[in-house]
Amino acid sequence: MHLRLCGTALACLAMLLGCGRQGPGDALLTDYQQRLAEALDIEHPIPEPPANIGGFPDQDERLFDIPEIREDLLDIYALRECHITSLIARRNNQLGRVAAPSQRWLYELELWRRLHECWHSEVPESLAENDRLRLQRLTETKTDQLPRASWNALFASSEWVGSFSRASSPLAPEDEIPLAESLEALDYLRIGAERQFDPDWEADSSTLEGHLKTLQREPLTARILRSLMLASLRLEEANAMLVAALGSPPTCPLEQGDIDTERLLSIFQQHFKAEVHPYLEDIADKARAWLEAINALLEAHEVSRPAVADYRQAWLSLDNPEAPWPRFQEATQTHTRHWQRIRRTCDSPAKEGGA
Repeated sequence: MHLRLCGTALACLAMLLGCGRQGPGDALLTDYQQRLAEALDIEHPIPEPPANIGGFPDQDERLFDIPEIREDLLDIYALRECHITSLIARRNNQLGRVAAPSQRWLYELELWRRLHECWHSEVPESLAENDRLRLQRLTETKTDQLPRASWNALFASSEWVGSFSRASSPLAPEDEIPLAESLEALDYLRIGAERQFDPDWEADSSTLEGHLKTLQREPLTARILRSLMLASLRLEEANAMLVAALGSPPTCPLEQGDIDTERLLSIFQQHFKAEVHPYLEDIADKARAWLEAINALLEAHEVSRPAVADYRQAWLSLDNPEAPWPRFQEATQTHTRHWQRIRRTCDSPAKEGGA
């Protein structure tokens, strides 16, 4: 018992924040580990400090360089029938130049729509040849730039970047987070990226800003990823304990006199099934919904930057075995299989022994 107490003390010292400031999720999982170690009559290994997520790409790595188009005021005035002069003037005033990334995208969207509508109207026929060629060039340029402008609007916004903040913490058991509202925000952003070339879809500034404000409330992406990583780490440590004490794959310790089988099974019922499993299910439900929505949003964009694609593959992927979600699934499924085999072999030792 003295050695186990020392092991627990060392485990506390190993935590970056110390036992007194250990997060509720980690406290639940390490308590479960400790109870499991005592039931298995083994030393509780010192839990590793949970890692943080990787840093989000820097601004110059995640944004596109979109050159500004400079036209003479008289040349723009010649296209006044396209109704773009006042729009460009608002963009070029002091407030327009310091507008939020989302508002700059709304400007680019409206400018493209006016140019596109104008080009496909009777206006070009009334223009001088130079002005008609200028209108064609502007329309083609803005058509080419719009996907990159919508990408920049998302990846330059502090609300979106903040969702990946490393200054965050894993979700706590029964944590109340604005998941439904945040999923609605991602869905609106996805639709905007998918339908920005659709004249029948109208972007609404107040709706857009409201959704971005919702995303600003919580660094959800970071918190969910850190929850997946924390749970995976603690389950992998628990899996190693079961294998070390009960073999690979673990079986019922009926013939091991130093292990109290009844106590071990009570750990499953009272702690894993009643406390840990609901926490893991909550993480899984939230992570699955969030990561699917984020990937759908990124897929909706026609363009991407290499650094963002690398980050997505490493941290947001649903199928990369080394990404947090697949690793979490593997750890939880392995732990569940271990318990299923232990309980099955305890329930039918004779059948299992003759297999």
